[in-house]
Amino acid sequence: MSKIFKPFIKFFQLIYRIIDKIIVTPICRIIYKVSEVSKNNAGRVEKVLNRPNILIYLSLIIAIALFLLVDRQVINLKDTDAKIIENQPIEVNYNQEAYVVEGIPEGVDITLIGSKSAIYIATQLGEHNVTLDLSSYSLGTWKVPLKYNHSSSSIDYKLDPSTVTVTISEKVSEVKTLGYDLMNENKLDNKLSITDVKLDTNEIIVKSSQKILDKVAVVKALIDASQINLKESGKYTFDSVPLVAYDNQGNKLDNVEMVPTKVSATVTIDSYHVKKPVVVVTSGTMSNGKAIASLTSSVKEVDVYGEKSLVDAITSVEAVVDITNVSENTTLDNVTIVKPAGVRLMSAEKTNVTIEVGNQAQRTLKGITLHQAGLSSDLSAGASNVEDKYIDVIITGVESVINNDISEENIYAYVDLTNLKSGEHSVDVIVEVSDERVTAKPVKTKINVKIKNKSS
Repeated sequence: MSKIFKPFIKFFQLIYRIIDKIIVTPICRIIYKVSEVSKNNAGRVEKVLNRPNILIYLSLIIAIALFLLVDRQVINLKDTDAKIIENQPIEVNYNQEAYVVEGIPEGVDITLIGSKSAIYIATQLGEHNVTLDLSSYSLGTWKVPLKYNHSSSSIDYKLDPSTVTVTISEKVSEVKTLGYDLMNENKLDNKLSITDVKLDTNEIIVKSSQKILDKVAVVKALIDASQINLKESGKYTFDSVPLVAYDNQGNKLDNVEMVPTKVSATVTIDSYHVKKPVVVVTSGTMSNGKAIASLTSSVKEVDVYGEKSLVDAITSVEAVVDITNVSENTTLDNVTIVKPAGVRLMSAEKTNVTIEVGNQAQRTLKGITLHQAGLSSDLSAGASNVEDKYIDVIITGVESVINNDISEENIYAYVDLTNLKSGEHSVDVIVEVSDERVTAKPVKTKINVKIKNKSS
């Protein structure tokens, strides 16, 4: 066993001798000599240190030496650090009356490099002005360096980007018609709607390079309706409305100067509303052998608010009820009244619908006129047979309804000829009935029609 560890013991003994010879022995000799010298000169050192002003002079010398070392960064009290100032604006110097400059980035990132204390001072007290001087450049495309003006000499910096490629073009002008866009109109009081907008000018002068002006399709004044605080009809004046130029795709164009830069707008607010009847509309299918005797809405009519042209075009508002599997009298609560497109507010949005159910009966209405729909204006069509000009229709509902309330005026039968060309075609017969209490279907579901060009 001792034979196995013998080489390791010799190896560590060798390392010990080397350390003792190279490190331990020399250090011990130095310590011994210093101690001997200090013993011999102890009296002299004490006499010097006991002089009244020697410690003051010595402290002053050490302090000055330390200050010079730190100030010249021979000694760094802290490690070198870096900080990034992002998206710093660029100040551009050029003849704005004569030229248009393209290619200038929105901002530049500045990386400050130095000690933490120097970076902190530079960040807090520095102005960080990044400039692009184009005053000596003429028309054309140029690669120009950016300059960073800072007051601290104890930090380094890097700019990203450090240079920019710009195109300098001659500035030209054109007169454009001014329009407007209404933003946030949905934030108006629901009873209000904008009926008129008047701008203080209808034309605007746009200035830029010819290349950019060729892209300008429209110039709009952006009116923010969310700033209107009116609660009733009246007029609201917007001052300093911003202007924006757009291309054919609706993209905003930058680098376009406008004269004037802003306009005023007067907006007329109205609270237009009209009462419209509530009509119950059904979906689904009744139980076998049953039909609707009556549909009654608890809300008969509603006040509809919105733009006059849209409100006036509305004949009624609908409350849709599902009659699937209904087999007896029932009342459906909180049925939604559907708000038509363009309507801002209705005085009621829910209603209760009472459905009265009776036994199903049928009746046939004969000789209903057959109409045409969807035929191209350069074509004409007619039935292949005289008997196909009229159609018999079977109506289904409660006996009292189909006998007393339904007539030919309630039935509209037609054929859809959309996209059909000249020639003979077999088409479906479509029947619509204006009363939700009954259903209608044609006795003959298809007819033949002849289509020809009007010029032939």
